[in-house]
Amino acid sequence: MSANDIIGTIGVGIILMAYFLNNFSFIQRNGNLYFVLNILGASIACYASYLINYIPFVVLEATWAIISCIGLLQNIKKPQESA
Repeated sequence: MSANDIIGTIGVGIILMAYFLNNFSFIQRNGNLYFVLNILGASIACYASYLINYIPFVVLEATWAIISCIGLLQNIKKPQESA
């Protein structure tokens, strides 16, 4: 397994972990952790795709990371509900 494969596997693994944790209600779909995991995973997978020069996945993962960044920023800016 090459370094590119390892990097890509880590990125995709983080994205899948976020999806699993969300689906089984371990984390909230609109929680900061969900967005951070998606940003990290997509950014790492984007980098791995760049390393192997696979532009369609560079675009996909970059878009995924950017949308997750926007979601995180919106989540941080919204007033927090009192408990």
